[in-house]
Formats: sequence, C-alpha cells, structure tokens
Amino acid sequence: MRITVLGAGAGGTAVAFDCAAHGHEVRLFDFPQFPDNIAAIASRGGIEAEGDIAGFGDIAYSGHDIDDTLQDAELIYVVGPAYSTTPFGEAVAGKLREGQTVIVTPGSCGGALAFKRAAGLDVDDDAIRVAETSTLHYAVRLTEPGKVRVFLKLKAGNLLAALPNKRTQEILQLIADVYPSMEPAKSVLQTSLQNANPIIHPAVTLSNAARIEMTGGDFLFYEEGVSDSVGRLIEALDEERIAIGAKLGITILSDPEMGMRQGYMLEDNYGSGYRKAPGFLGIGAQPQLDHRYLHEDVGYGLVFMSGLGRQLGVETPGMDAVIKVASIVMARDYREEALRTPGTLGIAGRSAEELGSL
Repeated sequence: MRITVLGAGAGGTAVAFDCAAHGHEVRLFDFPQFPDNIAAIASRGGIEAEGDIAGFGDIAYSGHDIDDTLQDAELIYVVGPAYSTTPFGEAVAGKLREGQTVIVTPGSCGGALAFKRAAGLDVDDDAIRVAETSTLHYAVRLTEPGKVRVFLKLKAGNLLAALPNKRTQEILQLIADVYPSMEPAKSVLQTSLQNANPIIHPAVTLSNAARIEMTGGDFLFYEEGVSDSVGRLIEALDEERIAIGAKLGITILSDPEMGMRQGYMLEDNYGSGYRKAPGFLGIGAQPQLDHRYLHEDVGYGLVFMSGLGRQLGVETPGMDAVIKVASIVMARDYREEALRTPGTLGIAGRSAEELGSL
C-alpha cells in the first residue's frame, strides 16, 4: 500500500518506520520550518529504529513538497501535536481524492473534526474516510535526526473511530497488518475523551511550577512530580472526564486502568501508580512552563472537554480551575483563545443524542 505520513516528529517518524518495515511504500512530509529530520531521512534513504521495534525502514520520499508526498497515496497519517492538525489539513485542502483514508493520530481531542474543517470536508461526508486514534501507538523519542528509539509499541488500549463512525471497522481492517491491536471506539468523542494527556500534564506541571522554573526542569516528571496530593488533583479531573463520557453514553476508562491495559502502569491508583509506572520511568520534566504540557493540553484539551461538559450540563469545576490557573500563570486566556472548542469544531448546540451519532 502507498502510505503518506504528514509530520516528521518522533511520532510521525515511528509511524513511517513501522509502515515501511511492514512492506509499504512510505512518503514523509513536514513543513520547511522543520528541516533536520526530513533532510537526514532523505539523505539516508530511510529511518533507523531501536527498541521495541527495530531495524531500518526504506522511505520512498522525505521532503517538503506536499504534492510529491501525496503522490498515489491510499492511506494518509496525520501525526503531531494538536496545533499541527489544522495546518496539515489546510496543506492538503483540495488535493485529496475519493477513496483515500486519513487517520489523525493522536486525535488530541477532536482531531478528525478539526482536520475535516481545515481540509474543507463536510463532517458527514465519507467519500474521503477520516478517522482518529485516542493516543499515539508508541512511547518514542528522536535520538538524532533520522533515528528513533521506541520504548513501547502498544499491544492494547489504543482506540480508533472514523467520522462518520460507520467506517470504523473497514479502516481497522486496512491497518491491521501494522496495528493489529487497535480497538474500535463508539465515536470520535470516545477517542477524544479517552485522551488523558489534558488530565495529567497540566495538573503535574502547575503543581510543580516553581520547581520547573527554579531548576529548569531538573527532576523526574512522574517519579518526583506526582505526590499523592497531585494524584488527587489528577483524579478529580479524570472523574469529570469520565462523567462527560457517561452523559454521552460512552464508557471512558480511568487513566490508571487504561495505563495498565497499555502497559505503562502497574497499579490502579493516581499516586504511586504514576511514580512507579514502568512506562514513565526516567522521563524528565519540561525545561520551562512555556511548553505543550500547558499550551496543547489546556488550550486544545481541557478547554474542549470543559466546553463539551457545559454543552451537556456536566459540571467541570476541576477542569475550570486548572484552565484559570494556567491562564494566570502563563499570562494568556486559554478559554478566550478558543483554540479548540465544540464551536470551532462545528458541533456546538448538538444534544447528547446528536453527538452520539457522529
């Protein structure tokens, strides 16, 4: 199969390598402002990986020309943080063709909806199939341009939903050789709400704000940053996320429960469960507060979840408090910026029943 990967960060590089290692023809794209990894892969003719998946994967094209990247593509992965989804959608607007499949991974709260709007596709149009996943399938880091270390490829606990959801099963079959453990979700709202990054990252970051600023992040984010009291904050936000799902008739697993299914965690609790989690060992804190753990996970995650809660009549006092404190600390109004909300995604005003039909 001819596969295009949009996004050459650690996640996109891992996706490109894995697909190439399974015998697919892979073409990789990123914007010109991110040249290093693209250039290294083009020079080597492929990607080197070590860890849970390892070897060398041949890449047919690595560059900045979107038309060359999309050439004869049957499947397109959009891989990157939430703020990259709209630019990638805009880059391919008018260039997609009927019968192609696009997977936004991870969806990062409404990724499939955001991509469709940016690409000029109607929410209910399935001539071009669009889906999203609840998380990235790898714990991965770039070790140098053109090379990744994959600490973990998930064996369970990653959900996929198509938009509209009637296409979910056929997309799962399409990617089953590379991702046999991918699981079907009820809708893109389930994949969005099952994303726990907005629940964890802002809570730990704000609870350790002075430590991050004073040490430049010289401590272990989970092992040293999640005390039992920080765990209670994470738990409060998690309960609100689960309640929003329940209002939609969707089962959202608690983060420790999902972490155990994915292989990240060993204990079903919000304190030592994170401190002792094998999947989080050795992960350092960010060097500064000006970081995606607030900008992405509050601005695109918690603001979306809180707005969805308001729309459904579910109170989210914990989320609202974290949004407010993060806004004060960072001297910006995340809620007012409205980077990703039910309104910006085109689903404002819909009832729980209408949302359930997405």
